[in-house]
Amino acid sequence: MNATSLRSPPTGQSGSSAPRTGTGASAEGVVNALGTVTSVLPGGLYSVDSDGRLLRCQRAASCLLRPEIGDLVLVSGPDANRLYLTAVAEQADANTSRLDVNGDLTLASERGSVRVESAAELSLKGGTSLRMASEKLEIDAAAADCSVSQLAYRGEEVQVTALGIRVIGRVYEAIVDRLVHLSKTAFRMTDGIDQVRAGHIDYHAEEMARLHGKNTVVTAQDLIKTDASQIHMG
Repeated sequence: MNATSLRSPPTGQSGSSAPRTGTGASAEGVVNALGTVTSVLPGGLYSVDSDGRLLRCQRAASCLLRPEIGDLVLVSGPDANRLYLTAVAEQADANTSRLDVNGDLTLASERGSVRVESAAELSLKGGTSLRMASEKLEIDAAAADCSVSQLAYRGEEVQVTALGIRVIGRVYEAIVDRLVHLSKTAFRMTDGIDQVRAGHIDYHAEEMARLHGKNTVVTAQDLIKTDASQIHMG
């Protein structure tokens, strides 16, 4: 590649009479060249081949797109010892891109909205945690699969509207001040012991109430009362 000087020639000298060197390095030492990334060196340095000359440079802070081997990049610097990879001109594989920084990164909009869109999968991953904070959270999906080892929810109210709900677990505990259950048909089956402890129990059936057991015991401390139009025993 022919040299391209970033400085104007001295007064009285034409641009063609100034001595030049290859790979974008002028007589003054300024480098401005295109090259291909050949390797990534320790310490965040990149090795770039520019017309047969090997340049070693570090990525400029403004170059957020991480260079990969085979990419065509722009290298600039005041001399060969202070070179920066300022931009990726062409990617060897445009199907994969990565924006990369060393420290904390904040993507913000002072007045507008921020949208992240993906034609395929959108993945969010936090090495230690993932935090979301907003006055309102909306999720709209055809299907959702949530796998959480431990979940703690704190809120004032939960309202669920669904055609079917199924809960499968080993232990189910509910501690509430008031429990209301309304259904057209209720069925409960317990293999072991079913115990109820209450201050008052009131069962009422519109048509028929039936209590059956292989052995049935009804006891009371003070009074047992049976009242009906007909009483059949035996």
